[in-house]
Amino acid sequence: MTGESGTEAARVVVADDQTVVREGIVMLLGLLPGIEVVGAAADGEEAVRLVAELAPDVVLMDLRMPRCDGAEATRRIRAEHPGTQVVVLTTFGDDESLFPALRAGARGYLTKDAGGDEILRAVQSVLSGDAGLSPSVQRRLLERLSEPEPEPAAPAGPPDGLTVRETEVLVLIAEGLSNQEIARELHVSTATVKTHINNMFTKTGLKDRAQAVRYAFRKGLARPPAG
Repeated sequence: MTGESGTEAARVVVADDQTVVREGIVMLLGLLPGIEVVGAAADGEEAVRLVAELAPDVVLMDLRMPRCDGAEATRRIRAEHPGTQVVVLTTFGDDESLFPALRAGARGYLTKDAGGDEILRAVQSVLSGDAGLSPSVQRRLLERLSEPEPEPAAPAGPPDGLTVRETEVLVLIAEGLSNQEIARELHVSTATVKTHINNMFTKTGLKDRAQAVRYAFRKGLARPPAG
C-alpha cells in the first residue's frame, strides 16, 4: 500500500490484550496517512507469530499481556526479526515493564492516550533510526536516569561457616587435586591441608571427597567438567 505522498506506507502490527483498546488503535491508525495496519495481536506470543508471518515495519506493543508480556515479545522480535522496530504502548503505572522493554530493544515509547499525530511521529522516527518518545515518557526516562544507583549488595561469604582457606581447599578438591597437589598449590604443608579438610567436613557434615565435590558443584563454588 502507498501513502498519500507516494511513499510506501509503514506496515504496522498492533499488540494489545484489551479488545476495545486494540480495536480503537487499529481504527485510529487506519485514519492516518502513511500507515497500513497489517495485523493485530491479543498477546505477545501472537505478536511474535504475526511478525514472523507478515514482516511488518513496526509493532505497537502493549507491555502487560498474558502468555508473553511486551518486554519478552520485544526481545524475541528484535533478536529474530531485526528489520522490525518496536514502539511500546505504556501507561503511567508501567515503569517496571517499560525499562525492561527498553533494554530489550524497543525504540519508541508512547502513552496510551497519545493522539494520531504523536503515533505517526513515533512510527516515522523509529523507521528513520531515531527514538520515538512521547514527552511524558521522555520525562519519566530522565527522572529514572537521575535516580541514584542502588548500593551494590555485599558479596556472599563462604557457605556453612567455611573460612576462605577451607573454601579454596574445597574448590581444589572439586578440581580433582590430591592433598599433595593442594599443598603445593597453596604453599602449605600436607598436614595443614588435612586439617582444613577435617574442619570443612565437620562444618558441612560431609563424609568423603566425593560428597565434597558434589557439595562444591551444588553451592556454585565449582563447575562440573564439560561433556
